[in-house]
Amino acid sequence: MILPVGDSPNPRSTPWITWSLIALNVLVFLLLLPLAFERPPHDDPRFHEFLDAVAPSAEERVAVARQTTRYDLVLFEHGFRPAAPRPWALLTAMFLHGGLAHLAGNMLFLWIFGNNVEHRLGHLGYLAAYLGTGVAASLGDMAIRWDSPVPSVGASGAISGVLGFYFVWFPKNRVHLWVFLFPFFMDVIELPARVVLAVYVLVHNLLPLLLAGGDAGVAYGAHLGGFFAGAVAAALVHAARPEGAEEPAERPPATGDFAPLFRRVLDEGRIGEALWLLLRQPPARTRAIPAEDVLQLARGLESAGRSPDALAVYLHLLARPTAGRARVDARLGAGRLLLLGGQPTLAYQHLRAALDEGPEPEQSREAEDLLRELGRLTRSLPRGRWRP
Repeated sequence: MILPVGDSPNPRSTPWITWSLIALNVLVFLLLLPLAFERPPHDDPRFHEFLDAVAPSAEERVAVARQTTRYDLVLFEHGFRPAAPRPWALLTAMFLHGGLAHLAGNMLFLWIFGNNVEHRLGHLGYLAAYLGTGVAASLGDMAIRWDSPVPSVGASGAISGVLGFYFVWFPKNRVHLWVFLFPFFMDVIELPARVVLAVYVLVHNLLPLLLAGGDAGVAYGAHLGGFFAGAVAAALVHAARPEGAEEPAERPPATGDFAPLFRRVLDEGRIGEALWLLLRQPPARTRAIPAEDVLQLARGLESAGRSPDALAVYLHLLARPTAGRARVDARLGAGRLLLLGGQPTLAYQHLRAALDEGPEPEQSREAEDLLRELGRLTRSLPRGRWRP
């Protein structure tokens, strides 16, 4: 048995929305649980509608009728049925579960992966993302099982959306896995987050979907739809648009290299105009600006106390095919500013990457100093070589 039991690093903030979502899911389950021990009246029209949906043959109908409970009818009525979609079921289906194991597995994943995403998005942004990817998950399920009258229930689609955000934003994080292969091996190991999440997507969802189609009893379409909705949304969230960019009096040339203009503006200390030239021009043109000039602008903005603008410039440089010392310096700059801005887990991604990209001795020392500071702002850091 292999079971995820945690991740690192984690911010020290309290994930109120994650905890509230877990509490709400558990509360709904407990409130409805007594219905699992009650038989529905045979004259209930929902009972016959339920049998028509899940038991097409006469023999199956008799067997299912003997086992059906009022809890099953609640799931049927408030779950999301692709063949008969109802808008309100997009929401209610997220808070219903087919049993204790279903609930426990979903809440474990939400508890492990939710706090970092919530810290990055903020409480209200995280709630909107959770519900939005939950809706996208139901639509993904409908795309696969478009003619099925059997409802899908559970928080796994929305949680898959959280995993999509996590996959994009926290590639250097480590997931703690409890491996219980008695009597040969019993221990907690750490694996890169992207490896664990790639296995979740490919091995546990995409491959079974291709082999079994939409009739496997698992909402693979919901899991994949939620995950990819979260990943796309995460990729679209950029650094704040610089507010101090100033259009220069001298217009850049319509064609050709305007790197000399950028250099001249930078040398004259007009960093607002340099920022405009870098970030308001097509990326194909700004790649001609030397990396050292871009770093000089970022450091000037940082010294002027314009941290969001400086971060945007560091990230711009990292989005280019930059290598060597300049790329490590950009990693260190982004990590430093994210750490100062209260985003230690995002800072960890850049600082860890800086150490992985062949830094020079003084760069390595700076990265390790920042990681030590980061360790005081997080609950834990990965073990072994992943520590400074």
